Amino acid sequence: MAMILRKMWDAYQFLFEEISDPRSKEWFLAAKPYQIVTLLGLYHMFVLKWGPQFMKNRKPFNLDIIMVAYNAIQVVVCVLIFIKALYLGWGWDYKWFCEPIDYSFTPKAIEVSRLTYYYFLLKVVDLLDTIFFVLRKKFNQVSFLHVYHHTGMVLLTWGSTTYLPGGHGSMVGVINSFVHVFMYSYYLLTVIVPSIKKAIWIKKFVTQLQIIQFFLLVAHMSVIVFKTDCEYPRWTSALFLPQNLFMLVLFVDFYIKTYVKNPKPQQDKVDAGNKTETNNNNNETIQGFNQDNASDYLESNNGNIDYNMESTTFASVKSKTNGHKQFKNE
Repeated sequence: MAMILRKMWDAYQFLFEEISDPRSKEWFLAAKPYQIVTLLGLYHMFVLKWGPQFMKNRKPFNLDIIMVAYNAIQVVVCVLIFIKALYLGWGWDYKWFCEPIDYSFTPKAIEVSRLTYYYFLLKVVDLLDTIFFVLRKKFNQVSFLHVYHHTGMVLLTWGSTTYLPGGHGSMVGVINSFVHVFMYSYYLLTVIVPSIKKAIWIKKFVTQLQIIQFFLLVAHMSVIVFKTDCEYPRWTSALFLPQNLFMLVLFVDFYIKTYVKNPKPQQDKVDAGNKTETNNNNNETIQGFNQDNASDYLESNNGNIDYNMESTTFASVKSKTNGHKQFKNE
């Protein structure tokens, strides 16, 4: 027994002391693994058990003001991360076919490491998405894939901060932050100006950005699979490629079904749904999906339009009026 405990301790020391980045050892939530494990444990307990129990006999909270602030902060932070990334070299000094990780203590290397850490913290903040669902009693949105996605993004970005700060894989955070500027701007507008939901071209544009994002990430991470002399760890492609390919296929399929094959009915459904909306009463659910990496899925945070994938297939488009008339897109 003593030998087993000793080996477990040695493994812990090796994983979290010897091979981890020494620059991140003192950073909040990045220093020790039990910190992030505890946080995620509390997150799971709240969104799956404590939260639903607390809301059982309560009305949904009106979180419009909070959602405005939350979405605005997301936009600002994503803009700052993107601009900082360009300044640090992603816009002029980044090696697109193989960018190794700089583990030195030079000013630039430390700034890159800190930017990776800030992106990780942003993914932690993203956990509020699920908490808002619970407080608004939208329990159907707290699907397995939704919780899995957010949990996975926190763990992956924690791993990047602890072991792989910067380098080839950092482009994921840069592109993702750029896309999220537009995505959260749209969320913000739907809360401030509800009529913006009628503008199908905006949702179409954001979906196109998502498709471009995942295509670029798949192409970018595929490089290190074939470039054997790249100093960036090749095994990371086993984590990035499957998820990004999966999300690329889902977004393309959604785009074709929604905006190419059946664009007019989709517009009619949105218009019909907008006529029956009331404050935080969710009268319309448009088919959609969770999105992967740091993360991105389209969903309106004001409670009127939600993009959510409950399974690997797309949900049907449903809109319910006061007379209970339903519009269904098969």
